[in-house]
Amino acid sequence: MVPELEKATVHMKNPEHVQRVISALRKEGTDKLQVISDFDMTLSRFGFNGRRCPTSHNILDNSRVVSEEGRKKLKDLLHHYYPIEIDPNQTMEEKRPLMVEWWTKAHDLLLEQKILRSDIAKIVRESEVMLRDGANTFFGQLHQHNIPLFIFSAGVGDVLEEVLRQAEVFHPNINVVSNYMDFDDQGVLRRFKGPLIHTYNKNNTVLEKTEHFQLLSIRTNIILLGDSLGDLSMADGVPNVENVLRVGFLNDKVDEQREKYWDAYDIVLEKDESLDVVNGILCYIFGALN
Repeated sequence: MVPELEKATVHMKNPEHVQRVISALRKEGTDKLQVISDFDMTLSRFGFNGRRCPTSHNILDNSRVVSEEGRKKLKDLLHHYYPIEIDPNQTMEEKRPLMVEWWTKAHDLLLEQKILRSDIAKIVRESEVMLRDGANTFFGQLHQHNIPLFIFSAGVGDVLEEVLRQAEVFHPNINVVSNYMDFDDQGVLRRFKGPLIHTYNKNNTVLEKTEHFQLLSIRTNIILLGDSLGDLSMADGVPNVENVLRVGFLNDKVDEQREKYWDAYDIVLEKDESLDVVNGILCYIFGALN
């Protein structure tokens, strides 16, 4: 059916269920399909050659436009809050206020740096961000078949879009909901537009106000891609959902988090830096057209 599901990185708690959903997605056709995806560490790489790759926030944090003192403070925040974000022993309810605290402090620090809109392209170009292997095929297939790709990100929308633009994959079928910067008349960052999106509030409370969900209510079959348990709620706002295939990238603290990911996602990809499995599934779905 999908040879890529035989990869050593692939884990499925219920392979029969996965086969059923993939068959239904193929049978029901492309008119009913949409892809809802996280961005950082899902479409972008977690690491390369033993080094961590930056998230869209890290791209800014590590850039030359942030002072040395600002960089140190942002790193301190990361070291304090990231272990909480991925701690399997804390509930989402416990984590939520702490994530709001982290994002708010980080955004306040970035505001102090007087970042210019005109700097963003250069900041991205100079960064070590990488999309996952197979990204061109992924974005290309979805564009070619007019499948909406909805990217729901707790990162920085302006940076994320620039990453896609520089990779030449920011096609018209892509819609992004994220934390966007607001610049003054001189092009200086003055605030972040609301509502604040963090790892654990990616749900319809944030999305009610976006036109995206009105447009996509007819797309009742969903492939959901994420790397956090918080990403599982990204499709909650879609009415009348028929089939959802949840694909999770387990990048970090694999042994500690494995059980929860296996319970929550239909397919778990452990330490897999590629989009091969997702591309294989899409290829099978689109194969019904050929």
